[in-house]
Amino acid sequence: MIDEVDISRAIAESYMKDLLDCMSVDVAIGGAGPSGMIAAYYLAKNNYRVAIFERSLSAGGGMWGGGMMFSRIAVQEEAKSIINEFGIHLKRCRDIYIADALETAASFCSKAIRSGVKIFNLMDIEDVMVRKERIEGLVLNWSPVKISNMHVDPLCVKARVVIDTTGHDAEIAKIVERKMGKNLRTETGGVMGEKSMWAEVGEEEIIQNTREVYPGLIVAGMAANATCGSPRMGAIFGGMLLSGKRAAEIAMGLMENI
Repeated sequence: MIDEVDISRAIAESYMKDLLDCMSVDVAIGGAGPSGMIAAYYLAKNNYRVAIFERSLSAGGGMWGGGMMFSRIAVQEEAKSIINEFGIHLKRCRDIYIADALETAASFCSKAIRSGVKIFNLMDIEDVMVRKERIEGLVLNWSPVKISNMHVDPLCVKARVVIDTTGHDAEIAKIVERKMGKNLRTETGGVMGEKSMWAEVGEEEIIQNTREVYPGLIVAGMAANATCGSPRMGAIFGGMLLSGKRAAEIAMGLMENI
């Protein structure tokens, strides 16, 4: 017998268990784009408790649309091993590899969750938690609350390390700049903003831009290039994947000393 209240109770109980379990985690990640899911996967694979908070309905960031709604993405040789680890099909085309954007986004999401990552969609990051000038968590609200411009107080999640993978907007880094002053580890002390398209340079610089820019806060993916003033890259995603993996490595190193 199907009972609507039993269905509702089961959904609410299951979701609330996961949310309560994630009120205190090792790593909280803002943004479930490719770099965020890759970082989360490698952290969970090493037995760290990880939660991703995504403001949109779906995970995957801008990957779903490929290049200009042609549902294909490019990946260079250096990131091929990551794609292979997720079992994603690749086709060589000249000096790069091409993957199906939908298969790639779905595979990242599925394997991250199966590794133990918890992804909470429709949650907006409106602030950070701080203790003695160190970032120690995220301040969250439902995305519809922000969209409807309602004044509703948020709830918080504690984390040993926070990773900003919010994409071009570098939202967490901007919050820290606004609230904590121009104290980021960038040339200007603030979020420098991404430069116009130059794929080769953007791909080269994204790895060095992936770093701790404020105590407890790592930037990765397009948020790293936006924070550090490097170019955008378009529909080539190798740098994004390598950045996510590098962010996981940095986070693990930081947690050894916390």
